[in-house]
Amino acid sequence: MTQVKDIKPTEVWSIFDQMTQIPRPSFHEEKIQEWAEDFGKNLGFETIKDEAGNVIIRKPATAGKENVKGVILQGHLDMVPQKNSDKQHDFTTDPIETVVDGEWVRANGTTLGADNGIGVSAALAVLASTTIKHGPVEVLLTATEETGMDGANGLKPGILHGDILINMDSEDEGELYVGCAGGEDFSATFKYNEKTLDKEFTGFKLSVTGMKGGHSGIDIPLGRGNAIKVFFRLLNAAHEKLGVKLAEFEGGSLRNAIPREAFGVLAVKNSRTKSFVKLVEDLAEVIKAELSVTEPTLAVTLEEVKRLKKVISKKDQEKITAAIVACPNGVIRMSDSMAGLVETSTNLAIVKSDAKKKTISVACLMRSSVDSAKEELGTRMKAVFELAGAKTALTGGYPGWKPNMDSAILKTMQDVYNKKYKKIPEIKAIHAGLECGILGGNYPNWDMISFGPTIRFPHSPDEKVNIATVQKFWDFLVATLESIPEK
Repeated sequence: MTQVKDIKPTEVWSIFDQMTQIPRPSFHEEKIQEWAEDFGKNLGFETIKDEAGNVIIRKPATAGKENVKGVILQGHLDMVPQKNSDKQHDFTTDPIETVVDGEWVRANGTTLGADNGIGVSAALAVLASTTIKHGPVEVLLTATEETGMDGANGLKPGILHGDILINMDSEDEGELYVGCAGGEDFSATFKYNEKTLDKEFTGFKLSVTGMKGGHSGIDIPLGRGNAIKVFFRLLNAAHEKLGVKLAEFEGGSLRNAIPREAFGVLAVKNSRTKSFVKLVEDLAEVIKAELSVTEPTLAVTLEEVKRLKKVISKKDQEKITAAIVACPNGVIRMSDSMAGLVETSTNLAIVKSDAKKKTISVACLMRSSVDSAKEELGTRMKAVFELAGAKTALTGGYPGWKPNMDSAILKTMQDVYNKKYKKIPEIKAIHAGLECGILGGNYPNWDMISFGPTIRFPHSPDEKVNIATVQKFWDFLVATLESIPEK
């Protein structure tokens, strides 16, 4: 069986293999940061870890390239921790189990971390190379990108000296990215009262599983279902027709991942249990038919549980349910200026009850390449939840990256790609939060671009990276570095 470290180009895959053995979910990046620091120091290069947790490594120019423009190779060290519900895996301690599956590398039941591990591995491979001819190179490995871009936000001006930023966090080989969406977090919190139940009620656990989830920016136009939305659609119908009550709920786990699973505990009058089971089965079949193409493995199951003593009050349940049913979700508007690009979207990402605090919290991530459209969406979200009595907040906003079609590095990379592959790469913007917009705020002189190999279904256990495109990505990077012009 082929092992990841033996795949060509081995200089990239062998480093990625090392990364898969080091736990690195967001907020648990100490070990991978230490490993990256050691990588630079062991090569004898100046290595810095700043206050924000970013690791910066400097490699001098090779002989004859001293006057070439300096390049910053940039990626992020953290990964999204998502796993299938039947997979036993602790992202804070366990290595990723990689699988070579034909033309792809994937993980066994978890996210792979190719986002952004492949980009990081390529940057470090440049540092380790003794054959690539290049000008001054700085590698910038940022912290906690996936959950707020903390490293990019915390990077101070003046630390980096290069002229060109090459971000390696986009996910389609043969495409050059020159712009990205900005984003903002939306949060809502409901306070609820409880009601004591008598013996006339039966408890059920309702589970929505088997959905694909995925990246809330890249995969949002695919029309995938949202497990939270499916659950509350079922609950809303069951409550209206049969008076079904909600005791507790948990759905989704990360703002930037489309929810794949949702679980709740419900109470049904004993005399209505058969009707409830039939209603759920019938409506589940309708939903499965609606989502048959995008969610072929969607599963809705009911399991009887021990008798419940308390549930959320009828009035509070109806307000919470109405808000979640009405909450905007998915693509809001497509771009008028770039065909096929999502302009504005929002992901209803997490809903969770807390029995001790008697609260239900809601978390969403809004994205837009138009700041005013993002602001309007935030106003709409606040209106929906505040009408239902929730407290709301908009936080963590970050800017988009405005395309520069006159970029010198764009022209250089187009020419290099055309010479190597007899094809001009497509120029695109991405409906996701690349760090370029934030980084460019402190370094306005930078000429920026983003590219990468082909990665599919990031932020989900279906994540996979195409092997052949990693070779092209690496060869293209090497040729680009050798083609950077003088100052």
